[in-house]
Amino acid sequence: MAKRESTFINMVLTLLVVTFVAATVLGFVYDLTKDAIEEAKMKAQSEAIEKVLPEFDELGEAYKVASAAGDSLEIFPAFNGGQLVGVAVKTFTNKGFSGFISVMAGIDMSGNLFGYEVLEHAETPGLGSKMNYWFRNAEKPSQNVIGKNPQSYQFEVTKDGGDIDAITASTITSRAFLDALTKAFEAYNNTNEQLDN
Repeated sequence: MAKRESTFINMVLTLLVVTFVAATVLGFVYDLTKDAIEEAKMKAQSEAIEKVLPEFDELGEAYKVASAAGDSLEIFPAFNGGQLVGVAVKTFTNKGFSGFISVMAGIDMSGNLFGYEVLEHAETPGLGSKMNYWFRNAEKPSQNVIGKNPQSYQFEVTKDGGDIDAITASTITSRAFLDALTKAFEAYNNTNEQLDN
């Protein structure tokens, strides 16, 4: 069998064929997995709502609220015996060290943060990823945000004049996380009157 001559045209054609095959396979795999990925995200969201709110027996219909930054956040009102007990706010920020961070924040009817769950992030493992537990450490009040609200507690890192200790070596992630919580409280305050009616 004769050896094929390596010319510019042959190399370009080979690269085009390889690119086409790879793109086709990736598209096929995406179509196979997109429903499963979406289902997993919805399950994680439902579990997060249950974890961040006081005990409830009914979740009201979700709705979106515009934030001061011009984007919208999703609000999930929760009821127990027909009485509103709190709301879960699906909030986010793009200010993380690696960009996007999504958080589910639960706010009780006193306006205090009842709980939070980080839904999605790409922060540095072992550093920024500590936000999953760093800000709920009851043994260290200066880093615990649970039970607090921005009206009496400044949701900024101490380095910026706030009341909350940043994650060691992850100040940018800490600022971003607190920015997401601040957005959640703004959305809660903007809809509080609607929720009471």
